Amino acid sequence: MSPELIGVIGIVTLFILILLRVQVGIALLLVGFTGYLTLSGSNVALAQLGMSAFGTASKYSLSVMPMFILMGMFLSYSGLAKDLFKAVDHWVGHVRGGLGMATIGAAAIFSSISGSANATTATLAKVAIPEMKDYNYKPSLSSACVAAGGTLGVLIPPSVILILYGVLTMEPVGALLIAGIVPGILLTFLFMLTVYIRVKRDPSLAPNVQTPSTFKARMGSFGKIWPFVLIFMLSIGGIYFGFFTPTEAGGVGALGALLFSVLTKRLGWKGFFDSLEETIRLTSMIFIILIGATLFGQFLAMSRVPTAVTSMVIGLDVSPFVIIAIILLIYFLLGLFLEGIAILVLTLPIVYPLVIQLGFDGIWFGIIMVMVFNMGVVTPPLGISVYVINGVAKDIPIQTIFRGVTPMLIAMMIFTIILVIFPEIVMTLPNLMRG
Repeated sequence: MSPELIGVIGIVTLFILILLRVQVGIALLLVGFTGYLTLSGSNVALAQLGMSAFGTASKYSLSVMPMFILMGMFLSYSGLAKDLFKAVDHWVGHVRGGLGMATIGAAAIFSSISGSANATTATLAKVAIPEMKDYNYKPSLSSACVAAGGTLGVLIPPSVILILYGVLTMEPVGALLIAGIVPGILLTFLFMLTVYIRVKRDPSLAPNVQTPSTFKARMGSFGKIWPFVLIFMLSIGGIYFGFFTPTEAGGVGALGALLFSVLTKRLGWKGFFDSLEETIRLTSMIFIILIGATLFGQFLAMSRVPTAVTSMVIGLDVSPFVIIAIILLIYFLLGLFLEGIAILVLTLPIVYPLVIQLGFDGIWFGIIMVMVFNMGVVTPPLGISVYVINGVAKDIPIQTIFRGVTPMLIAMMIFTIILVIFPEIVMTLPNLMRG
C-alpha cells in the first residue's frame, strides 16, 4: 500500500474509534503508533513513541494550561457563579427578559474562568433556571439562555480550547487568548439582543418585569465579584501589555484566585483538594491527548496526506473563501457528532497547513474554527449542553430546549459570517500586541 493510502486508513480508523467513544488520547496513540509501525517498523515506532511523549510533555508552552485550569477551579469551587448572576441581574434584571440576559452575562464570565462549557452549563442551570421559573419565564427561553451562555468560554480567555489550538499549531498562545476577547464580548451582547428581540415579539416568554435596582444596590453588587475582575485584568492584561508570558499570567491568576478564595472564606480544605484533584485529572487528560496528537500528526506527515491534500486544493480554480466556506461547513457537521478537542486533533494536521497556504491568518482561523464546531454543543444529535441542562432541570423536555436554542444558533451563524467578512474584529488586538 502507498503511504497516502495508509494515512487515509489511519484517519478513518481514528474517526471510527472516537465515534465508538474510545478516549481521544488513547485513540490517537493507537492509530499513530500503528501507522508508524506499518510505515517504518517497530524500532522507529517505539523510538518515536518515546520521543513524542517526552518532547510534548517537556514543552514550556504547555505549562500555561495547568495554571489557568487551576485558577478556574479555585474560583469555581469558591461558589462565584451565584454572585455573578446576582451582580449582572442588578443591572439588567428590570428589562423584560432581563433575567435571561443576566444569565448570559454571568455565563460569559463564569465560563471563562471554569474552562468548561459543561461545568458552566450545569452550574448556571442550577442557579438561573429556578430563578427564571419563579418569574414565569417559559422553559424554552430560560434553558436557551443557559445553553447559549455555556458556549462563550471557547472565546473568552483563558480558553482551554484556544490554548490547545496554539500548542498544536505553534501559533502564539498569548495572541490567541487576546484575539478571543472582542468576539467573545460581541457574541455575549448578540445573545442578549436575541433574547430582547424574542421577548419583544412574544412577551409571554418573559411576562414579569422586576423593579429596577437602586444605584446603590448596583454598585454594591460589585463588592463580591471585584476580586475576580482584578484577577482577570491582572492576568490577561499582563499578557496584552507584555508584563507576563502566558505561563506567568496563569501562575499570577492561580495565586490570586487562591488568595481571594481563602481570604474571603469561600474555599475550605475540601474545595481546595477538590480543585487540585480536578486540575490534575483534566491536565493529565489533555497531556495524553497532546502526546497522541503529536504522534498522530507525525504519522500523517510521513504518509504525505497533508501535502497531497494541500496540493490538490491549491490547484483548484476557486476562490480561497469558497474553500474556507467548505472547511467551515465540514467543521459544523463534525461538531454535530464530536467534541471540540476531538475535532482539533483529528483535523488540524491536514487543515491548518492548507489554511496557511491559502493566505489566511492562523490566529483568525483559530477563532473562526472554534466558533463553528462549538455550535455542535447546542445542536442535535450530540448537543451536549442541551443534555446537561436536561439532566439538571429534568422537567424541561429535550425537544423544548432544542427548539428554544435555535434562535441562539442562528445568531452564532450570523456572527461567524460577520467575522469572516470583517477579520479586523478578531485581529485588531493581536495586531496591536505585535506592533
